[in-house]
Amino acid sequence: MLRSRPTFVRHFVVLLLSILLFVAFLYSRAEWSEMHRYNRAIGDVSLVLISFAMVIGPVSRLANKKWLRSLLPYRRELGIWAVVAALIHTIIILFGWVELDLWRLFGFEFHPGLQQYVMVRHGFALGNALGILALLYGFVLAITSNNLSQRILGNSVWKYLQQGAYVLWWLVVAHTAYFLFVHFLDYHRAIPEPNWAQLPFIGLVLLVVLAQSAASIVTWRRARMREQASAA
Repeated sequence: MLRSRPTFVRHFVVLLLSILLFVAFLYSRAEWSEMHRYNRAIGDVSLVLISFAMVIGPVSRLANKKWLRSLLPYRRELGIWAVVAALIHTIIILFGWVELDLWRLFGFEFHPGLQQYVMVRHGFALGNALGILALLYGFVLAITSNNLSQRILGNSVWKYLQQGAYVLWWLVVAHTAYFLFVHFLDYHRAIPEPNWAQLPFIGLVLLVVLAQSAASIVTWRRARMREQASAA
């Protein structure tokens, strides 16, 4: 029971953070239609959670502070709840946007004159394909983010699998970037409009990339210094 308590606390903290983020994102777009508000808000929650999970490790290596290292276990819960939010995001799209018409999910619309589906939004198909791939990938990572999976798979296989979080991150970035910067260019005017998240999204991506790059350089330099010290 004592061992399970920290995990429960971490799940509670991340869930509370997710709810607060969702409410903030939801009310930041009060002028949008209800479906788009909920869809985008829960999608943004997923993006922020996985971004936090990706940046905690690099920042803790750079700053080397005890309180930052204490946040490392939260990466597991952040990833799990990011996938849960992504799943809700997908359900909203399926029911609210494409209305369970899977052809529409991939950019097709029914043409009454031709009596068949025709491709009308090529980018919509690509953007959603990236999102679905990210969700499937994230689901695999989420269901293996536990001690039991680590014992069954072994440390080397489990770590290799979990390193796929970097692939997941870039899939999420590409999916989000399409809907922030490209999709609504197909219309006469931006729908919904305006979207304040473009600049924060760029800043968030740069933060993660710079933190990971800097941490990699610092780790490499420390390894080189140890090698030189041992050779001396």
